[in-house]
Amino acid sequence: MTSQNNSSVGGVSRRHALSTGLAVAGLSAFPMIGRAQSNTLRVGFVSPRSGPLALFGEGDGFVLDQVRKQLAGGVDVGGKRYNIEFIAKDTQSNPVRAAAMAKELINSDKVDFVLSTSTPETVNPVADACEAAGVPALSTTSPWEAFYFGRGAKPGEPSPFKWAYHFCFGVGNFAKLYADQWSKVPTNKKVGMLLPADADGNAIRRMLIPALQTAGFTVVDAGPYQNGLTDFSAQIALFRKEGIEIFNTFPFPPDFAVFWRQAAQRGLAQQVKIVQTAKAGLFAAELEALGQLGHGVHSGAYWHRSFPFSSPAAGMTSAQLADAYEKTSGKVANVQIGATASLFDAAVATIRSAADPNDRASLAQAMSRLKTETAVGLVDFTTGPVPNCATTGLVGVQWMRGANGKFNVNIVSNADNPRVALTGAMTPYKLG
Repeated sequence: MTSQNNSSVGGVSRRHALSTGLAVAGLSAFPMIGRAQSNTLRVGFVSPRSGPLALFGEGDGFVLDQVRKQLAGGVDVGGKRYNIEFIAKDTQSNPVRAAAMAKELINSDKVDFVLSTSTPETVNPVADACEAAGVPALSTTSPWEAFYFGRGAKPGEPSPFKWAYHFCFGVGNFAKLYADQWSKVPTNKKVGMLLPADADGNAIRRMLIPALQTAGFTVVDAGPYQNGLTDFSAQIALFRKEGIEIFNTFPFPPDFAVFWRQAAQRGLAQQVKIVQTAKAGLFAAELEALGQLGHGVHSGAYWHRSFPFSSPAAGMTSAQLADAYEKTSGKVANVQIGATASLFDAAVATIRSAADPNDRASLAQAMSRLKTETAVGLVDFTTGPVPNCATTGLVGVQWMRGANGKFNVNIVSNADNPRVALTGAMTPYKLG
């Protein structure tokens, strides 16, 4: 993707964006030499629109369109109106490219504020680039531990970060959710964990496994594996030998499909009663590709069309957001639509609360004290759990295949997010 193409959103050029008054959010703590204060703020947005994580970015263009429409008149801050210009970049699901895109936004596009979303492979390198350049950054959709500790912060020590902030669920949310969700189906409480050798896998292995053991589960860890692995026979053999009845994994979406097809061929899928996915198993397209193997798969979701929250940046309720996406795309609304909307919600709220949106330090300070409602619920940076991070809740969901082969997803557990109502009852996974 060329720099010229990357500097447009939904096919709208930067020149056209400026002429039509598209809104953006941006800031500068130390305005560049020779750069005057501006009433147009530039905000970069980095996400995976192609590659193995592309499902996470599938709805990003749609969400950006809604935000552009809602903010077309600009944002009022302290009696002054600021237009907002969004500049989108595709990471191609590559951490090295994610860092390069962030640097391009900072050095070539001269953005004032950078947003990013979807997995540590995106948000961590973007945050690091912004931290090094002194540019405010806000991100979501990656466990906060993977963002915070995965980038070098140490437990009990002061935060080493000044410019990058992140909100999302964490390991504690998974532990609370799983303890409730897994109690809804009788099992032997033996859990097989398949965790990759990446930031997500490392954080989950270090923190979630002990929490599950404390909750009374026996955990069988198959050990770290490399993303993109094509032969899972050793892990499957271990899980079969140990007699696990709960399977839990945090893989790239394509890797889960490979694993689960092999699990069905080798008898593991017929053995388990709960198939609990995270990072994978969030999108209807994944389940449809699996066919009957996807029926009954369980997951933890950070947004659903039934959420009782609205997106101020998009100007829609959760249900309206889902309906509009499905009408526009012809696809089932996915969990990331609401999360991406919440990122813009938090960014706009930050801009509106900043003493001076043209000042980078002012924007960073506004993020540190941000407390606002978004499409995924409350985002509150004033309560931790650590500096620079805020947590949001999860609900347990289960995918059910209809007679037409299409999948619907029901909310079956809300212990970690009681503001959200249940929409169905959880049932055991049963192949055949």
